[in-house]
Amino acid sequence: MSKFSSYNFAGQKALVRVDYNVPLNDQFEITDDTRMRATIPTIKKIINDGGSAILMSHLGRPKGGPEDKFSLKHLVTHLSKLLGSPVLFANDCIGEQAHVTATMLSTGEVLLLENLRFYKEEEKGDEVFAKKLSALGDVYVNDAFGTAHRAHASTAVIAKFFPPEKRMFGLLMESEVISAEKVLHQSQKPFVAIIGGAKVSDKILIIENLLEKATDIIIGGGMSYTFLRAMGGKIGNSLCEDDRLNVANDLLKKAAEKNVCIHLPPDSVIADKFDANANDSTSPSNNIPDGWMGLDIGENACEQFSNVIKKSKTILWNGPMGVFEMKKFQHGTKAIATAVAESTQNGAFSLVGGGDSVAAVNQFGFADRVSYVSTGGGAMLEYFEGKELPGIAAING
Repeated sequence: MSKFSSYNFAGQKALVRVDYNVPLNDQFEITDDTRMRATIPTIKKIINDGGSAILMSHLGRPKGGPEDKFSLKHLVTHLSKLLGSPVLFANDCIGEQAHVTATMLSTGEVLLLENLRFYKEEEKGDEVFAKKLSALGDVYVNDAFGTAHRAHASTAVIAKFFPPEKRMFGLLMESEVISAEKVLHQSQKPFVAIIGGAKVSDKILIIENLLEKATDIIIGGGMSYTFLRAMGGKIGNSLCEDDRLNVANDLLKKAAEKNVCIHLPPDSVIADKFDANANDSTSPSNNIPDGWMGLDIGENACEQFSNVIKKSKTILWNGPMGVFEMKKFQHGTKAIATAVAESTQNGAFSLVGGGDSVAAVNQFGFADRVSYVSTGGGAMLEYFEGKELPGIAAING
């Protein structure tokens, strides 16, 4: 049993780092509450044990102190609804009101602190600030995988002010780490990594690390055209990082040396401009006419990639196959989501992570048909690059 599940929070004030950096519209309404919903089991376990929960998070990127649009007060009503009970709010995270409200907290109550990033000390990893936060609770729970790659006060420094038996991962963080470990260190072969998105430069390290683990790597999205150009292909006006052509060639060479099969899209859906209403056509990916650009993978690519995915036992998906936000160019990403879901149904373990991939599986209704959907974008990326995440290291000591 996990440390968190076996811990009895009765009479304890649990200081819980959550990642409530959620998108808000102009009326301060939450447009995607995935990250909030993911923490509810952790909070409920604490209060059901007879403890109380003090939640701390950041929201957005406030510049020089408090800004109303980044206040966590905008989340209180929705969080109360998710928990089915009122949530208290402190208009600061370390000031007198926070301290008094935390001290007076009764069994079963939940307190949300104001935005940690209203203090520059949070991002600087300031020890004095971390110690003031730690004074609010008896036990520290990190349930914010989305910020685990940041060496901030509330994620990496605060843990030192709690003894090892009183610092732990929450249920969300545990499941994130277990799922990532399953892919990175306990993967069954064949193992396919599906890497998409715009830039090779964003994914160099993850591809290099996966060359040691995967049997197949599917490369789609804008980044695929840098590889195709590096191989001598004509890519028209498609996205290309000219300064990464040598890197792309090096990755292809390393893959060949390690017997890892790199799959690039044989055909593309192309457009005469980057626009939802652009004229579109299809073309071999390595022979796109001048004035046209690849915005999605073509039908042959969908079929080829799907066949690889359906034979796999382990699947990692990070990044879309095209500009899926535009209806004309979403077919490829949807086809990949379908193949991942089918493979999962047939026994494969599938992990989807990275903002756009998660947005895609949610948009197409596949979130409950894959094994795990990660809440951490940058954190998951760094984990699969082989880096030690400060938020994880702090708990493990």
